[in-house]
Amino acid sequence: MTTRPWSCDTVVALPDATRRRAVLFGKNSDRPAGEAQPLRRRPARPAGDPLRLAYLTVEDAPAYAHIGSSPFWCWGYEMGVNEHRVAIGNEAVFSRVWADAVSKEKAGDPQEPGILGMELVRLGLERGSTAREALQVITELLERHGQWGSAMVGTPHAEGSYDNAFVIADPREAWVLETIGRDWAARRITSGVASLSNELSIRTDADLTSSGLRAAATRAGWPSGEPLDVADAFTDPGTPLQVSHIRRRRSHQLLTDDAAAGIGLHTMKRILRDHLEDTFLGGPSFDAARPDFHTLCMHEHPSGFTWGNTAASLIVELHDGPGPLTLWWCPVTPCTGVYLPVPLDIEDLPEGLNRPAPAASWDPRDHRRPAHDPLAVWWQWQHLLDAAKDPRARDFTARAARLRTSFDDLEARWEQTLASLADGPEARTAFARRCLDEACATATGLAHEFGADPAVALDSRWAAPTV
Repeated sequence: MTTRPWSCDTVVALPDATRRRAVLFGKNSDRPAGEAQPLRRRPARPAGDPLRLAYLTVEDAPAYAHIGSSPFWCWGYEMGVNEHRVAIGNEAVFSRVWADAVSKEKAGDPQEPGILGMELVRLGLERGSTAREALQVITELLERHGQWGSAMVGTPHAEGSYDNAFVIADPREAWVLETIGRDWAARRITSGVASLSNELSIRTDADLTSSGLRAAATRAGWPSGEPLDVADAFTDPGTPLQVSHIRRRRSHQLLTDDAAAGIGLHTMKRILRDHLEDTFLGGPSFDAARPDFHTLCMHEHPSGFTWGNTAASLIVELHDGPGPLTLWWCPVTPCTGVYLPVPLDIEDLPEGLNRPAPAASWDPRDHRRPAHDPLAVWWQWQHLLDAAKDPRARDFTARAARLRTSFDDLEARWEQTLASLADGPEARTAFARRCLDEACATATGLAHEFGADPAVALDSRWAAPTV
């Protein structure tokens, strides 16, 4: 069975809808189970030699400093923030143009390689000082180089490729950018809230489009005399939308419910940890060992009904005041994890956040799933998820509650401390290291409490290969 990358979820709230009158950006990155997603920090640099990406080489340009959450094999990021407080996250979408490329590839007509969506995220962060500028960077590269190629480990192009949608935000505005091959449409968000979940959402309300979008719609069968409805014209009819549409409606509902009172950091955490709690679908009975639905916080199902786990989660408040900016990054599923504070101006990430180290090849087809590494922060939380969910599907409810009690207390204390922390990058860096140490010690204690040895993989898929 082909495993299609069904899910990611991105949410954004503009200042009029937030408690602190600053843009809030959040994303859950859903990836194949066991695909480690460390954090990367890159300093600003001048232009250098051409950049070798997964499938092609592009000209380099001066790059802004940035932090990104990256699948272990990938040059690019699932989501990240740069020194100018631009945040970007991408998602898979499935268009008629993509479906046609898949059919041709399967029929023996190889498609021209392009840039991966995650690579476009990083290029936008490196070269965009505002959301609008990052949008221009991404769309120009897309029109020049196209997008095609597997973005999944050990998977051929026809099974691991997808078109991409992006949420691009800065302290003043956000853009929803949805791409169809080399073409695209973008919608500007200046108030309220927006969410994205693996489906084309722009209808007749695009503020900007590629020059070739109308012609592409005509080729896809859209009547030339009608106003262009982007989602209706380009959505692949062979891709079921229930797995994306329910999540998008759910995140938008949760955002809207809190907008009047003001969305805060806690709102974003609750949304990204959501399993349809307090709905007629019976969210409180959710069990990570046997999840019933594709939820915002995603867990793999043994039958393959859901395709992977939330591999990492990111929340950031993009204020334009003089104070520092903090990323809140959570490894693996946020319902069993903790949001770690990471200052944007940190010079060196705390040890363990960036493991596994970058690979020699950026082509995912050259890789296989890495083995459990007890020194990697990401793997510590994958191990904790495995310990909490219990293969018999009997103990998750109690263990998840235990995790939340422990980690919620840490998060609340960290937020209070951060508000009164001494100024300066050194103090913020030291604080981030203390928080990570405290979180890791707590995770280790909880794993032992659940009867698990943190040094030993609980799932045979993550075990180191024997010689």
